[in-house]
Amino acid sequence: MKKGKTRIRIATTKADIMRCFPVMAELRPHLVEGEFFERIRRQQKKSGYQLAFLEDSSAVKAVSGFRVTECLWSGKFFYVDDLVSAAGARNQGWGQRMMDWLFQRARQEGCREFHLDSGVQRFEAHGFYLKNRLHIVAYHFRRTLS
Repeated sequence: MKKGKTRIRIATTKADIMRCFPVMAELRPHLVEGEFFERIRRQQKKSGYQLAFLEDSSAVKAVSGFRVTECLWSGKFFYVDDLVSAAGARNQGWGQRMMDWLFQRARQEGCREFHLDSGVQRFEAHGFYLKNRLHIVAYHFRRTLS
């Protein structure tokens, strides 16, 4: 990881949220830039979604969307909706730094568990998650409703 002014913070302003769009769009290519800010705001209001970003020397290197929630089956837990490093910044330690920050944040929030879903095609990401001692514990089922 190269040295610069590195920090992780929560995107709260429209400008910061929009700075996250290019990196998030690498993970979620269906997103439309003109709708991104409003989608984030809706999720923030309805489910407590937060958007964190890691920047180094003013460039966004990694982005993560997460929320703290609670279910009967697990109690209070930390759920990561999105986690992605910029394509040109992969394998440089930024994703690990973001993951470590997320683990710390989950502990600070008093969560008992840390959860994350990952598409079955994301083999490289799965190796990263397993290296971070996340375990494959369930299948996630989906049905598109028309």
